[in-house]
Amino acid sequence: MSRLVVASQLNAAFNTAFAEALPDVDIVGVPVGPPAALPRGTEVLIAAPFRKAGGSLPPSPPPGWPFNVKWVQLVSVGIDFYPDWLFQGPAVTSARGSSAVALAEFALAAIFAQAKRLPEIWIDRFEQWAPTPITLVAGKTLGLVGFGSIGQALAPRARALGLNVVAVRRSREPIAEPGVEQLDDLGELFARSDYVVLAAPATPETTRLIGRKVLALAKPGLHLINVARGALIDDDALLEALDDGRVALASLDVTHPEPLPFNHRYYGHPKVRLSPHTSVHTPDTRQNLAAQFAQNLARFRQGTPLEDLVDTVRGY
Repeated sequence: MSRLVVASQLNAAFNTAFAEALPDVDIVGVPVGPPAALPRGTEVLIAAPFRKAGGSLPPSPPPGWPFNVKWVQLVSVGIDFYPDWLFQGPAVTSARGSSAVALAEFALAAIFAQAKRLPEIWIDRFEQWAPTPITLVAGKTLGLVGFGSIGQALAPRARALGLNVVAVRRSREPIAEPGVEQLDDLGELFARSDYVVLAAPATPETTRLIGRKVLALAKPGLHLINVARGALIDDDALLEALDDGRVALASLDVTHPEPLPFNHRYYGHPKVRLSPHTSVHTPDTRQNLAAQFAQNLARFRQGTPLEDLVDTVRGY
């Protein structure tokens, strides 16, 4: 029986993790983007994003697509970095949940960095030896915009640290996580929250969801944290809210586009903490995705339904 061939557009570290999880499968590295060709016998494609945020997507598939591919595994949860035609052929699954803990920890780190004034309280001279006022996180309110895998990982961790948690989600399905208050109105969430973490997918409905109307309702001193997609924020509206003091701080690990133009106001803004989409770059993300893929590959070989199939209507 011939070995299954999996073409992967991921880097060597990811491919090594996949190979270790699947010793009986040939993992073959291929270039990123629309595949012009694939190794002979390839049945599965692991697809890296075809663009960065704000970039263009190929409007039509390459000649011969989908070749012999029967299943496409995405490396991301959202589908906004891939063209529509990719979802019109083989089954497509997402990386849902693989980076949830990494993103939850990153959001908490941003919260504590502000509250404890890190790194500005660190000193390196005798003359600086004087206490600096800092604040407690316990007792504050965390608002979650979206309650998928990221929200589900973040909420219990935040509750364990003494935060009150409120959340809005597109689905009307009740939130089962103990201690999380589900709200119906985004404006109410912003009015009540000391910290807001954006954890929703990028869809036509969420594009510039965080705009002037919502930010005008923000609780004074709000810290806005985005670990989802930059397209969720109206940048002009956020900059206005930062400049006039309605928002105290914005920690942005994602932007639209990526990278931002060299002269964008987020660079060097005193109330913006900007990082280059780095929150998911942890070893556990690779290991989790490899483990998920291995489990789904067993289903693929058995002919049973795959898990984490993409829903193009929902956008993930």
